[in-house]
Amino acid sequence: MTRWGGLVLAWLPIALVVLWAVAPGLFTGYDPIAGVPAEKLQAPSAHHLFGTDAVGRDLFARVVHGSVHSLTGAFVAVAVGLVVGTLLGLLAGSVGGVLDDAAMRIVDVLLSVPGLLLALTVIILLGPGTVNVAIAVGVGSVAAFARLSRSEVVRVRRTDYVEAAFGSGGRFLAVLRRHVLPNSLGPVIALAALQFGMAILAISTLSFLGYGAEPPTPEWGLLISEGRNYLATSWWLTTLPGAVVVTVVLAAGRISRSLGRHE
Repeated sequence: MTRWGGLVLAWLPIALVVLWAVAPGLFTGYDPIAGVPAEKLQAPSAHHLFGTDAVGRDLFARVVHGSVHSLTGAFVAVAVGLVVGTLLGLLAGSVGGVLDDAAMRIVDVLLSVPGLLLALTVIILLGPGTVNVAIAVGVGSVAAFARLSRSEVVRVRRTDYVEAAFGSGGRFLAVLRRHVLPNSLGPVIALAALQFGMAILAISTLSFLGYGAEPPTPEWGLLISEGRNYLATSWWLTTLPGAVVVTVVLAAGRISRSLGRHE
């Protein structure tokens, strides 16, 4: 398979889950909340593509409708990490000196803490819930964005055209906005694509542990958690939502590698 063919295959599941989130009614007519007890724990079939859960709800409908919660949470997490981390790295790399040293020491401390533990710490402060989980995951990614952004800013800051802009009387903030920031964002955008997949995985993990959405919200991590009690007899309750999560994470990683090669 060619490189472009692999990239197209990576974009397909991302496009599909985005369509699920935007227009779930186009893909399923079942109610994700209400179930039919007489149809509980039915295996995947033409009638129920992903089978049904313990209360007779169509699992495919719950996965489709749950995409909006998982994707929204991932977007919030990436936005928090991207904005805060990039600004921190931009200031540290462009100002230098004491500010640079202090910012990088904070980044080193954040990188030394496992991401899941840091997210759990933030959740303890903010409380559980989908939005709070997304913010917690985003805080955990700030350090990675800050370090990468800072290294790119330092590289661009030393280029001839930036020195010429300062030498010609350009104001500090104007040069950062017009020259330094745009030319240092490429690798950061590639990291954002990778972090999008990792954010979905982290949010699903925290929801699996009970810190995310509350039942009966159809969120991907919660669906996997609800199905674990029936793993021995109803494998589809955990396997199929888990396969969706894995597919999206792998696709985001593939897209990130492609973006990185073009920088």
